[in-house]
Amino acid sequence: MRTIVKVQDLHHTYLPGTPFEAISLRGVDVDVVEGQIVALIGPTGSGKSTLIQHFNALIRPQRGKVIIDGHDLSNGNLDVKALRRDVGMVFQTPEQQLFEQYVGDDIAFGPRNFGFDGTEVRRRVRKAMEMVGLGFEEFKDRLTFSLSGGEMRKVAIAGVLALEPKILIFDEPTCGLDPGTSREFLCRIRELHDNQGVTIILVSHNMEDVAQLADRIYVLVDGETVLDGTPRQIFSQPQSLRGYDLDVPQATQVMHGLRSRGREVRSDILTVCEAEEEICRCFGFAEGGGTGVT
Repeated sequence: MRTIVKVQDLHHTYLPGTPFEAISLRGVDVDVVEGQIVALIGPTGSGKSTLIQHFNALIRPQRGKVIIDGHDLSNGNLDVKALRRDVGMVFQTPEQQLFEQYVGDDIAFGPRNFGFDGTEVRRRVRKAMEMVGLGFEEFKDRLTFSLSGGEMRKVAIAGVLALEPKILIFDEPTCGLDPGTSREFLCRIRELHDNQGVTIILVSHNMEDVAQLADRIYVLVDGETVLDGTPRQIFSQPQSLRGYDLDVPQATQVMHGLRSRGREVRSDILTVCEAEEEICRCFGFAEGGGTGVT
């Protein structure tokens, strides 16, 4: 399978040579295979946001390599505009980036800026709105700032999707959303991956989100890659993660708690459904059977 994002020995220092010098990355290594969902996790200040800003050339490599879909970001002749069309970035609270009066105009801004004609812009806007669950006719002429918070976030994401990127990066995608909207949003991310084949890179502090979505996880601590593997591999190491001020999904915590009490249950459980099945197996319950009392 093809590697679409390759980061090798990446270093970055803010304000080097000044009294305010701050080292953010200290030799990070990350490989993202095309079509994967990759999660970046780590405590606050671990360098996650600095890393993803390299992926669409908001920051250029000071030392080390960043290669995105064959494009070396150290190349001074890099076509940054083309790169940013292929790499969509959705920052925390992206609704704060909205600025057009009407929903359709805000989503159309990117395609218009890249010079697409009116027919193509309209096609892309309609498709992007459908992908995030916004009806084209219902929402295109709505006032942007009359929308709910969840709807505004969908509009912001549709604006990125309208460029039809190969890679989509989410920085804390469910931050500030209520549980119902968060679940819907995660389903939309999964649908984008499954139906459109988009490669997704996800930064999150929510381990439930990571367990639900990710194919692979990279753990960053103090600007370095300290662990990488599948969700089952990473979350089967709760002591190591807690040493980095990270946690595991709640279902995983329950299973490790049972094991510490001598129960022979799997420790690589990630979801509530998996935990239910394993507990029923371990304790001999009929799954979903209840007590039998009427």
